[in-house]
Amino acid sequence: MNSPDDAVICSAKGCRAPALWVLAWNNPKLHTPDRRKTWLACDEHREHLSNFLGLRGFLKDVVSLEEWESSPKA
Repeated sequence: MNSPDDAVICSAKGCRAPALWVLAWNNPKLHTPDRRKTWLACDEHREHLSNFLGLRGFLKDVVSLEEWESSPKA
């Protein structure tokens, strides 16, 4: 059973809501093309964080946390 300390929370500054989404990204100036960094998002911050990464050309994929955790790359 997961403890409260194991809770996966949103990456938005100051947000303590449970994360439901994974935003996979990379900065092509710093990372190889296959490297994926991740931010986590609640429903409320998913669009904002996606836009932030997308405007910079960093966003590669947005998937549900459940899907991300069940995929072989997780």
